[in-house]
Amino acid sequence: MRKPIALLLVLIVSAVFFAGCNTTQPVPSDSASASATATASPSATATDLRALAETEVKDYEGKNLSSILDFRENSIKGPQFVDIDAYRLVVDGLVNTPMSYTYDEVLAHDNYTKVVTLFCVEGWAAEILWEGVLLRDLFEDAGVKDEAVIAIFHSVDGYTTSLPLDTILDKDLMIAYKMNDVVLPPERGYPFQLVAEDKLGYKWGKWIERIELSDDADYEGYWESFGYSNEADV
Repeated sequence: MRKPIALLLVLIVSAVFFAGCNTTQPVPSDSASASATATASPSATATDLRALAETEVKDYEGKNLSSILDFRENSIKGPQFVDIDAYRLVVDGLVNTPMSYTYDEVLAHDNYTKVVTLFCVEGWAAEILWEGVLLRDLFEDAGVKDEAVIAIFHSVDGYTTSLPLDTILDKDLMIAYKMNDVVLPPERGYPFQLVAEDKLGYKWGKWIERIELSDDADYEGYWESFGYSNEADV
C-alpha cells in the first residue's frame, strides 16, 4: 500500500505547486461607448472562446497581442458564472464610506486601456490590451482611511489575494472588464479581473466581488498561505 499512498501525495503536492499562476501608462477610453459595449453581458454558460477570439483585437499601437485563448484554466473552483443583475462590487474595510456598486455603476467611472503582460508561475505569459477602471477612482469614492496600507481582493469563488495600497496608486492599477476589446468571458474573470502588472499571475484575482482596505500588511491570500511570495514580483 505504500507506493499508491506515496504517489497520491506526490500528485497533491504537484497540484498545489502549479495551480497558482513593459507596460505603458493607462490611456483614457471613451466611457460612453465602453459602457454600452460592456453591458452586452456574457451568458451564464460556457463561452465559445474560439468564436470570441475571432472578434478580438490582434495588435495595438504596433504591439502583437496574445489571444484570449492563450490562458490555462487554473482557478481553484473552475470558471464562475455571475448573475450580473444581482452582482455588487463592494469596497469596504478602512474607508469612510463603504460602497456597493452595480456593474454599470463601476463602468460609469472613467475607463482606461493599457497593454500589460500576465506572467504565470507555470511558465506561460500573455500580453493583453486591458480596459477597465482605475482602483484609485473607486478608493476616492469610498475615502480610504490613513491607517489603510493594503487592499484585499475577494473573488466569487472564495479566492483572495492582496496588494499594497502604495503599489496600486503608484502604478495606477485597474480592474478590467474587457480584454483585447471584447468583454471578459466568464472563463477569464467576468465581471472584473485585477490587472496586477509586474506581479505574478496569482495576484491577478478574477471574478472580484469585494475590495477590502486593511491595515494588515502581512495578510496572506489563498496561494500566499501555501508559501507563495507575498510580493510576487515578476
